[in-house]
Amino acid sequence: MRTFDYVRAPRKWLTPEVSNLIASLHECRGKQALYLRATPDVLDTLLEIAKIQSTAASNRIEGISTTDARIRALVGGSTAPRNRDEKEIAGYRDVLATIHEAHEAIPLRPGVILQLHRDLCGHLGPGAGGHWKVSDNVIAETDALGRRAVRFRPASAFETPAAVESLCDATNAALEDRTFDPLLVLSLFVLDFLCIHPFDDGNGRMSRLLTLLLFYRAGYVAGRYVSLEKTIEESKETYYEALRASSEGWHAGRNDPVPFARYLLGTFLKAYSVFEDRVSDVLVAKASKEERVRLLFERTVAPLSKRQILDACPDVSAITVKRALASLLAAGFIRKLGAGRATSYAKTAP
Repeated sequence: MRTFDYVRAPRKWLTPEVSNLIASLHECRGKQALYLRATPDVLDTLLEIAKIQSTAASNRIEGISTTDARIRALVGGSTAPRNRDEKEIAGYRDVLATIHEAHEAIPLRPGVILQLHRDLCGHLGPGAGGHWKVSDNVIAETDALGRRAVRFRPASAFETPAAVESLCDATNAALEDRTFDPLLVLSLFVLDFLCIHPFDDGNGRMSRLLTLLLFYRAGYVAGRYVSLEKTIEESKETYYEALRASSEGWHAGRNDPVPFARYLLGTFLKAYSVFEDRVSDVLVAKASKEERVRLLFERTVAPLSKRQILDACPDVSAITVKRALASLLAAGFIRKLGAGRATSYAKTAP
């Protein structure tokens, strides 16, 4: 069985690029108090938008979805799930809320992971979750011709309970020892959790929930106000490439976790960039909501759709965005590209 030791982990894993990413994230953590001074209504709005985006994105990655209106209603608790996909979505909502509200009191232990998985599957009926996999599973992929092939064989069902216990012990020991930065330890944990693949269903979603939990516990709050899951969804191909590269040779302990660590740390850094942009427009620039739409075009090279503008300015209504776009078009500051659903807008060249 594969064993884990993050205290005596190879120094070669702390590459210059990984070290620079960690240093940049330390700077972000040092500045986050400034952005938390934003008015409560701004932070509350960012939190509610992040909950919706996180729940939708993490489930979409696994092929679980419903309409935008139903997602908002489910996350807001104003409706009951109607089908299996919506039950899966409601379970994610529940665990996400638990982590947001009680992360400081949630230890990383096998029993706790089982409880979170039980809640993730809590709307699917008794016994749907809260236990390790009962049969061996594989990670497969299908090529362009529809041919299915096994990409990775995780730990066996027999090995799983002991493997998860060893994984939690190694992670907690490394976090207490602090030989390596908690962000690197977090990345190692998530990679090994995915390689163990301890559940019959829900492994990817559980990995993202545990990522948020450990990110919180390391002192980083961006995941509260910006969806880490949406950032991962937007770079899904890169995510799978990094996971594939870092899982090769895993059973023999010869795998290289650096590609996955680099990807995950980059995801955290992107989340902070989005968090700072969203809050600074209100807190530092003290811009009106229409002015913030203009500022978004100032710092964005690529064309923007209305949906991208709403995602970037989640507390700005669709009506305000429409009014701002009309004003910017009339002033010649931006130009319209395409038509219908393909419509986007770009800053006019000087």
